[in-house]
Amino acid sequence: MLVYVNGKMINQVNASISIDNRSFRYGDGFFETIKCINSQLPLWEYHSQRLFATLEALHFEKPSFFTLDYIKEAILTLVKKNQVGKLARVRVTIFRGEGGIYDAINHRPNLLIQTWELNPENNNLNENGLVTGDYTTGFKAADAFANLKSNNYLLYAMAALHSKQQHWNDALVFNHNARYCDATIANLWVVKNGEVRTPALSEGPVAGVMRRFIIENLPALGIKLSEGELTPDNVKEADEVFLTNAIYGLKWVKQHNDTSYYNKLTTRIHAALIAPLWAATI
Repeated sequence: MLVYVNGKMINQVNASISIDNRSFRYGDGFFETIKCINSQLPLWEYHSQRLFATLEALHFEKPSFFTLDYIKEAILTLVKKNQVGKLARVRVTIFRGEGGIYDAINHRPNLLIQTWELNPENNNLNENGLVTGDYTTGFKAADAFANLKSNNYLLYAMAALHSKQQHWNDALVFNHNARYCDATIANLWVVKNGEVRTPALSEGPVAGVMRRFIIENLPALGIKLSEGELTPDNVKEADEVFLTNAIYGLKWVKQHNDTSYYNKLTTRIHAALIAPLWAATI
């Protein structure tokens, strides 16, 4: 497979970074995970807005050529060369270059793009519900950087490792107030008495593009939606629980800890919002 690195297409086995790279040393950078269907990028507007907002938040100095069209063209060129345009996962990683913590050589963004082919089943609602549990060894600070998809991903990496050890499909992560913020690779939602609720951005979740899409479109279905705090009791007492991200869209949770759930409203949301989103690119 080829990867895109700062304007060049190279074999992934030849791609490398310096041992002095600030992303390697300090997690100084961020990433976007984007779905590609038939050489189209669903929710590209949301991805691009978040990408450039993060560039600004992390104080990168963007060259004049570093535009949305430049990045999109690079993505689609790589997808075509790797022959995965029908259905693929794309990871765009942006990182600072070399230097110590106080003395970066420069603040220009380096660009790495990778692609992986996806199974077509990825477009469908999962038949078997997910099994999840709590990760309690660490917590996430709900600070100014919490909503970014930072390369500093240690908490989520450890939560994912714990999830695999426990034979779960995913783990829910807490913020510093012992309330849920999200899962290792997805945003968290609960359904209670027909109302959908998700942690507010002030609670520290990643500001997911699928999260934004659902928040903006769910009210049109006549479904009440709110953002706020989610406690362990809220999840335990929920009728349904589901997770969302830009790659699989929406997956329902069958069991969290010792509590089981059904998926009636979740199935309706997938059919009304997620399936048409994927179908629009076919």
